[in-house]
Amino acid sequence: MSIAKVIEIKSASKNGFEDAIKTGLSKAAKSLDNVSGAWINGIKVSTDSKGRITEWNVDMKVTFVLK
Repeated sequence: MSIAKVIEIKSASKNGFEDAIKTGLSKAAKSLDNVSGAWINGIKVSTDSKGRITEWNVDMKVTFVLK
């Protein structure tokens, strides 16, 4: 039987929401063992005064299996 833990993290990127997800998961994996997946809770964008997207922000829950 496995036991998993879920943490919530936020990540940002100027290159798109997929890059924000990859960046967040990569940083989480540096301090957590056995990362097994993630749920995307929300995506938010920041814009400049002309409405152009300047940054993508992702809220996600990351699951990792405890040993």
